Amino acid sequence: MTVRVLFAGRDAGWDEWAPHLRDAFAEAGLDVAMVPVSRDHDPAAFDWMIHSPKGPVEDFAPYTGLKGVLSLWAGVERVEGNPTLTVPLTRMVDDSLVQGMVEWVTGHVLRHHLGMDAHIVNPDRAWDGTAPPLAPDRRVAVLGLGALGAPCATTLAGLGFDVTGWTRKARSLDGVRCLHGPEARDDALAEAEIVVLLMPHTSATQDMVDEAFLAAMAPGAVLLNPARGALVVEDDLLDALDRGHLSHATLDTHRVEPLPPDHPFWSHPRVTVTPHVASHTRPGVASKVIAENVRRGEAGEPLLHVVDRSEAMAGR
Repeated sequence: MTVRVLFAGRDAGWDEWAPHLRDAFAEAGLDVAMVPVSRDHDPAAFDWMIHSPKGPVEDFAPYTGLKGVLSLWAGVERVEGNPTLTVPLTRMVDDSLVQGMVEWVTGHVLRHHLGMDAHIVNPDRAWDGTAPPLAPDRRVAVLGLGALGAPCATTLAGLGFDVTGWTRKARSLDGVRCLHGPEARDDALAEAEIVVLLMPHTSATQDMVDEAFLAAMAPGAVLLNPARGALVVEDDLLDALDRGHLSHATLDTHRVEPLPPDHPFWSHPRVTVTPHVASHTRPGVASKVIAENVRRGEAGEPLLHVVDRSEAMAGR
């Protein structure tokens, strides 16, 4: 039986994604008829939708035959609260996303742990032979232990760092001290010299990094944000940096992207901006995740990476 799939990604993505998706569907043993969104397509004719935020579909109500919506993005905050979406929604989790995030987080934790900036940018040619502490003496907190946070935390722990993970609900992770709940969050912050944000953007995490959050961090700590820009209240962060309460912030995600050229983050001496490069979806790998979910859905098996939309829907 032919499975009907609608590609509702951004227009420029069709030519890039289509060959990889077709190969992945064939490899999964699926007979798939896949087309991009067009003016004359019949919304009721499709079994599955491959979707990206800011793409051509925002109203899901006409798509009455859908069995699920498969996001090409790891972040689904733009769609998870959509009241017209009544079928399962899956986020993109693939090996390349995870590997990219682990590499970015590990690289920047090591950068700040080793104090590399002082050696790379050293106009006075100062010779300071002070050695950094070893990893077991450096405390790192990872907030969020999901599909991206957990491998980052375990990788850092594997390098010897003293890692504490924090989540809203109880989790356990080998080699990582796990805390959970609102009361424990400030404990994790107070003890950490480097804090890594890997929480999703939800109604509960919007503006989470505010004045109170930053005040709970240890004096001189470093903040890394490869998660979502909306987690951070920018003026509060700039104030904490200006006062010297935080020593640095390395930010990969921002409320407005690309970050405007006149944004104060660009010129602040204690801020490093990276252009949302920590974790990218690679079509060759991600297409196999899409194909596996279609195979599972057609076989009546549970889908991978289903989004729990209860919180988003309750907050709308």
